[in-house]
Amino acid sequence: MAVLGAGPAGLVLGNVLLDRGIDCVILERAERTHVQTRARAGFLAAATVRTLERHGLAEGLHRHGRTHGTCEFRTADGRFRLDYAALGRREPHTVYPQQQLVTDLLARYLERGGRIRFGTAAEAVHHADSERPEVRVREADGRPGLWRARYVAGCDGRHGAARRSLPAGTVRHHRDHGVTWLGLLAEAPPSLDAVGYAVHERGFAGHMARTAEITRYYLQCERGTPAGAWTQERIWDELELRMRTREYGPLHRGPVVQRSVVDLESDVLEPLRHGALFLVGDAAGLISPSAAKGANLAVLEAALLARALTDALTRGDGTGLDAYSARCLTHIWRAQEFSHWMIGLLHGPCGTDGEALFHNSLRRSRLASLRTSRSHQDWFAEHYVGV
Repeated sequence: MAVLGAGPAGLVLGNVLLDRGIDCVILERAERTHVQTRARAGFLAAATVRTLERHGLAEGLHRHGRTHGTCEFRTADGRFRLDYAALGRREPHTVYPQQQLVTDLLARYLERGGRIRFGTAAEAVHHADSERPEVRVREADGRPGLWRARYVAGCDGRHGAARRSLPAGTVRHHRDHGVTWLGLLAEAPPSLDAVGYAVHERGFAGHMARTAEITRYYLQCERGTPAGAWTQERIWDELELRMRTREYGPLHRGPVVQRSVVDLESDVLEPLRHGALFLVGDAAGLISPSAAKGANLAVLEAALLARALTDALTRGDGTGLDAYSARCLTHIWRAQEFSHWMIGLLHGPCGTDGEALFHNSLRRSRLASLRTSRSHQDWFAEHYVGV
């Protein structure tokens, strides 16, 4: 088994396969230090935690993660909180930075004797319609290389070799939501004991705790804004304005140590199986960060594929592999629908023309319903945590 990519999807898949006695190799284009330090998501759904527990991969998150079950909305009409862990299915998130989860998964994979090749860039997958597909790579020393395996799992993201190798006829569903965020990582304690969503006429602002010393912030900005365009002072001033700190208290300021620009897009491929090649995680579908679903979908898909591969390779039962694409797409589209709803809730059109006023009035009504309707709150909680 060849696994392309050492993110959560690839490492969960590799660990589970090794545990089932199935030989595999992970091919990762980055170096180990980069893999273990790249900051991504940090909110794990209850179903994700159960999956990791079931496969003996949750020791680190139980030791260092913390449960979280509250979000706060701030608008021109005031603020309100939802204790979503007590609503819907009564499930919390576990806050555990993705780079720490990846470090755990990698350590466990290597302890089990797993093979991983860092600095090895997969360039293409050939003969996926055969029983002996090939992965053409560029080795760490620059030499070309070739790996052969019975199956290939593309866990290498939206720009990886797996997607580049798909046959004609693959359907791509894509939507650009027309919204851009500055993603910011600050060396500053959280300023709220909740996830903060600020809806403001100047644009959205978000607050998400990562650790006791690190906080993730988001600021909506104009499309095309460079990551380094805003000074740190402007960033903090804009965060405080949009999060209405005059009414609700100041933010804990600190150095902004990481910046990125995020264009909110949705992207899904169908099908997710092409002969011996399977798409997993961001390679299967890209989802906006507005609903914290990306890493959770990746773990779910990896676990489904691991079970199907185990059945096929140990018992000759290919039923799970045949059903893999349809099963995953059910979860992916459910997550996409909620993400789309969240984008509409948090962002409105600018201007004072009739269309802008109409859509912003609808958004205000949705927020009022979320504030007052128990059935709406239960629906939110179930979809906010669920995958």
